[in-house]
Amino acid sequence: MSWSIEFLPLVSWPILGGLAAIGALLLLLLLWRSRRGALLRGTAYALLLLALANPHFKKEEREPLNDVVAVVVDDSQSQAVAGRTTRTAELQQELEKRLRELPNLDLRVIHSSSAADNPDRDGSFLFTDLAKGLADTPPERLAGVVMLTDGQVHDVPKTAAELNIDAPIHAIVPGKKNEFDRRLKLLAAPRFGLVGESQTVELQVEETGGRPAKPIALTIKRQGEDPLTETVTPGEKVSIPVMIDHAGANIVEIAAEVDPEELTGLNNRTVLTIEGVRENLRVLLVSGEPYAGERTWRNMLKSDASVDLVHFTILRPPEKQDGTPINQLSLIAFPTRELFQEKLEEFDLIIFDRYQRRGVLPLAYLDNVSRYVLRGGAVLVAAGEDYASPLSLFRTPLAYVLPAEPTGRVINEPFKPKPTDLGERHPVTRDLPGGGEKPRWGSWFRNVEATPNDAEIVMEGAEGNPLLVLAERGEGRVALLLSDQAWLWARGYEGGGPYTGLLRRLAHWLMKEPELEEEQLHASSRGQTITIERQTIKDEVEPVSLSGPTGDTRSVTLKESEPGVWRAQVNVSEQGIYQVSAGELASVVTVGNANTRELAAVTASDEALKPVLDETGGGSYWLGRKDGEADEMPRIVMLGSSKMMHGDDWLGLHRRDAYRVTGASLYPLFNGYVALALLLGLMALAWYREGR
Repeated sequence: MSWSIEFLPLVSWPILGGLAAIGALLLLLLLWRSRRGALLRGTAYALLLLALANPHFKKEEREPLNDVVAVVVDDSQSQAVAGRTTRTAELQQELEKRLRELPNLDLRVIHSSSAADNPDRDGSFLFTDLAKGLADTPPERLAGVVMLTDGQVHDVPKTAAELNIDAPIHAIVPGKKNEFDRRLKLLAAPRFGLVGESQTVELQVEETGGRPAKPIALTIKRQGEDPLTETVTPGEKVSIPVMIDHAGANIVEIAAEVDPEELTGLNNRTVLTIEGVRENLRVLLVSGEPYAGERTWRNMLKSDASVDLVHFTILRPPEKQDGTPINQLSLIAFPTRELFQEKLEEFDLIIFDRYQRRGVLPLAYLDNVSRYVLRGGAVLVAAGEDYASPLSLFRTPLAYVLPAEPTGRVINEPFKPKPTDLGERHPVTRDLPGGGEKPRWGSWFRNVEATPNDAEIVMEGAEGNPLLVLAERGEGRVALLLSDQAWLWARGYEGGGPYTGLLRRLAHWLMKEPELEEEQLHASSRGQTITIERQTIKDEVEPVSLSGPTGDTRSVTLKESEPGVWRAQVNVSEQGIYQVSAGELASVVTVGNANTRELAAVTASDEALKPVLDETGGGSYWLGRKDGEADEMPRIVMLGSSKMMHGDDWLGLHRRDAYRVTGASLYPLFNGYVALALLLGLMALAWYREGR
């Protein structure tokens, strides 16, 4: 219960002020002229103004309100190192126990994470979450704020006034001063590089803790290769050349030597992906003779801006003797030595279109092509009747790499090309437009019968015979199309078919373009969701391993979403680089910021918080473990208003004495007959005084 005086003026306060000013001037004039009764007149006028102010005696019924203390728990990524998560949980439990023992105090626990509820957040935003958590708490009830944090906070206000908090802020740090840690910092990393060329990665090893810098080992590991080791000095910029061996993702892992005394080795390692791109794909197309489908290959390859095409058609084979003088021929001589010996390795793909052995290419040059495949080259043979004849390419040294042996039979009857069971999953023939169990494609009329040898049959033709056969030989690849009538699809016969898509996929598979690899692992992110995609020709796939930026690893089971493609989606809470692996396959994906501030600095510090703590009267307490023992939790003391709210072994909270009014009564003090009697009495006295 509380008593007080409250005014309920009958006129506005500005009018009362104006009347009071006029009365004061008149009273001064009367006093200056020494008029009798001037004080009595002034008193009567003051009582009149008091009556207009209408004073009341107010009685309030009050209900005391508990003070509120906020405990902000830092659940960011940097808290996950050096056992801080466990230590923070212990401190939180002890702190909550002590606060609940204090009378008239309500506890508000606020958890602040790096990015669980905000994909765009990069860092620890304790003050932002504090403001949200106290949005429904009046400032006059707040007794104080206690933060359990390593001090790596990224939204500290410049002044405490920006927080609209009139209470002490304290920090309990679950760490030790001058902690030692080593971090690998990327200064420059290319995103793309030309295949066959080297790219430079610039980085620096940083150390905290005041120790003198000593040379350490830096390990560079590329997928599928033995690791390389270099010696570097912390603090110095290091340039590392990285060779781009193949198109697509080139994954490079760089790791600095882990010191036994440092906080964590998580930030000693980085994984980056450099996309390899080919400057130009050089293709050599050799047509054995002119025919209706000759230009199909040429037009398809010329339509691809990334392909440099060299095309030769053998118009006049050596056995042709028509008596035409040599000086009257306009044909271009076939540069066999230049193409098949001197510059053979410069081509990414060689296509033999209806080519047969007719003495144009010596067998030694065809042997060069066979070795070219084994060393990583690619050959495609589009065969017609020539492949079944005695002059077939299979009767040359090229047979060593060809994937099927002709039987000598050619099937000349209409059939519709169809993917095999393997072809339904293979990236070359999977999901071709118009495909399915009953493809809506036009017919072909010729299929060379052949027996596959250690090869994959992805399309079948007449009588279920192989139509498209793929194989890997040594480090290279070879494909055999056992028909020369793909041009019928290009002409739209019986509705045509996906000739452009099929031939382009076939050429790019031969040249090892990454999107057409049979076994591929890819990961992408959107917000806090990672999508993992596995491309395979297997019937079943094993679970993949997903490693997070703080070292946690989980197993993810994929489900088949379409033939040959398995997918899964995983929700994550941390920002940074995630690595997906399945056997020898690996992929890297970034969620949020790859170089997140949470792992940029993990040593405990109170420097960022100190200005706000000092301004509010709070303090910082280092409660990390020392030699197996934990520092003692400071005492909690409730104080009135004070500029200093902390000591070496105690932290203070502001006693607010807040309340809620449950009822109020008003009693008028100066109205009615009493006020009228006083006014009339004073006026009578004034007249009497003036009349004497």
